[in-house]
Amino acid sequence: MGVLKRFEQRLEGLVNGTFAKVFKSEVQPVEIAGALQRECDNNATIWNRERTVVPNDFIVELSAPDFERLSPYSGQLGDELSGLVRDYAKQQRYTFMGPIKVHLEKADDLDTGLYRVRSRTLASSTSQGPDHGPGPTPGRAPAAPPSGGYGYPPSSPPPMPPSPPPGAGRPGQAAQPPSTPPPGAMPGAQVRRWIEINGNRHQISRPTLVLGRSTDADVRIDDPGVSRRHCEIRTGTPSTIQDLGSTNGIVVDGQHTTRATLRDGSRIVVGQTTIVYRQAEG
Repeated sequence: MGVLKRFEQRLEGLVNGTFAKVFKSEVQPVEIAGALQRECDNNATIWNRERTVVPNDFIVELSAPDFERLSPYSGQLGDELSGLVRDYAKQQRYTFMGPIKVHLEKADDLDTGLYRVRSRTLASSTSQGPDHGPGPTPGRAPAAPPSGGYGYPPSSPPPMPPSPPPGAGRPGQAAQPPSTPPPGAMPGAQVRRWIEINGNRHQISRPTLVLGRSTDADVRIDDPGVSRRHCEIRTGTPSTIQDLGSTNGIVVDGQHTTRATLRDGSRIVVGQTTIVYRQAEG
């Protein structure tokens, strides 16, 4: 059973109690839960081969009406959301620099039903390195300064261990041929990939990135013309985009298509939403 489904079931058990009024708001807790999962994925920072650090301090910005409805239950809802992040990190083998916290804040520039998630990596004063996110200690805040601002990864990750020679594998594993860099890339350069939607940047840190209206999509697009699982970006040399049987299809650089090659600056239109694909060395 998925982490998000278990979270939904826990909330269902509270519908007749504390959270009865919460579900009347436009923003549903399960939507926030899905956004927190994506925030972890989009801001995951690789420290070494066996350690990937994700944010542990989250701010969920809500419109004034939604904040008024949810804020009386912010403590219990924050605990549930923190638990979901912890479970998801365990499933994905992510680690944290300190306790997980989820805060609700009011944002006057948001309309009812809209929300925004910001995050940062906040180190605990007792932390000797990344861990799997022990629960917060009551009445005790981390004393160490944040490693990065909201929306940014740690500013100073530890040095990476020496890389094995090209083609070398771990003991007991077959050697793998070195990967081919994209055209024009310098040998050994790492290619960063991301997409921009309505001014928001979403890092691509996986081999595939699903875009759609569903909370299960890697990047959720709130557009009635977008299918639940609309399309998928596949990283590679070159990267490509594939339609997943959507109702309205995709348009890439002005052409209706079901599959297309992506380059830096490619414009993808799904429903009424325009997505810009970006990639760069470094």
